[in-house]
Amino acid sequence: MDWFFKFPHMDDDSLRNLKKAIDEGFRGFTRAYGDAIEGLFYPLQQFLIHAERFMLKTPWPIITAIILAIAFAATRSLKIVAGCLVTLLLIGYFDMWDDTMRTISMIFVCTVMSIAIGLPIGILMSRSDRVQRTISPILDVMQTMPSFVYLIPVVMLLGIGKVPGLIAVVIYAIPPMIRLTDLGIRLVDRDVLEAADAFGADGRQKLFKVQLPLALPTIMAGINQTIMMALAMVVIASMIGVQGLGQPVLKAIANQYFTLGIFNGLAIVGIAIMFDRVSQAYGKRLQKHREVVHG
Repeated sequence: MDWFFKFPHMDDDSLRNLKKAIDEGFRGFTRAYGDAIEGLFYPLQQFLIHAERFMLKTPWPIITAIILAIAFAATRSLKIVAGCLVTLLLIGYFDMWDDTMRTISMIFVCTVMSIAIGLPIGILMSRSDRVQRTISPILDVMQTMPSFVYLIPVVMLLGIGKVPGLIAVVIYAIPPMIRLTDLGIRLVDRDVLEAADAFGADGRQKLFKVQLPLALPTIMAGINQTIMMALAMVVIASMIGVQGLGQPVLKAIANQYFTLGIFNGLAIVGIAIMFDRVSQAYGKRLQKHREVVHG
C-alpha cells in the first residue's frame, strides 16, 4: 500500500541521470555558442551604457526638468507633475539619486525592448488565431514561472552583468505588452474595419491608420503593466550585477539594515507610482480623444 500514501515517481538514479544530462547539454551549448550569443547582445549593452551615462552625467536639474516635461506632455496635469517633482526631490535629498537614475535607465531600455519585441508579436497574434493559440501557452509559462528561474539560463550563457539582468527583466515583463496589443487590436469595432474596407484601405493602411490608433489606449495599458513588472524585477536582477535601487535593498536584506531597505524600497515605490500615474493618465487622454473623434 506504499503507492497509496507515496506518489509513484521515477527511479532516483534515472531521475538523477536525466537532470545531469540536461545540465550537461545546456553547459555544452553554453561553451559552444556563449561567445556568439554575447556578441549578438553587444549593441544592447552599448544602448544601456549610453542611457545610464546620460542619466548620471546630466546635471540633476536638467534631468528633473526633462522628466517633469514628459509628465506634463503626457498628462496635462499639474497635480501629477507636482507629485513627480516632490518624489524626485525626496529621492535626491535622501542620497538615492544615482541609484534611481540607474534604475530609470534600466526600465527605459527594458520598456523600449519590450515594445520593439512585444508589439510585432501582439500584432501577429491578433491577425492569426493559430499564432495566438501557439503563443498564449508560452506567455502563460512566462508569467507564472518564478522570477528567480529566469536568472539561471542567462547567467549560464552570459555571466554576471547588466545585459543578463536586462534580458531576465524583459522576459519577465514582456507578456502584458504582447497580450494587450493582441487584445486591443481584436477589440477594434468590426464596423470601423468594414468602413475602412469600403474606402479601399489595404491591410497595411488598416493596421497603421485604423487598428493601432484605436487600440492605443489598450496598448498603453500593456506598456504600463510592463513597466510595473520590470520595476518588480529590479531587486531580483540586482542579484546578478544590475546596479540601481535593487542592490541597496539586497544589501539591507543580507546585513539586516532596516532603514536602508525601507528607504530604497520606498524610492522604487515612488518611481513606480510616477510611471503608473503618467502612463494611466496618458491612456485616459487617448481614450477620451478616441471617444470624441469616433463618437
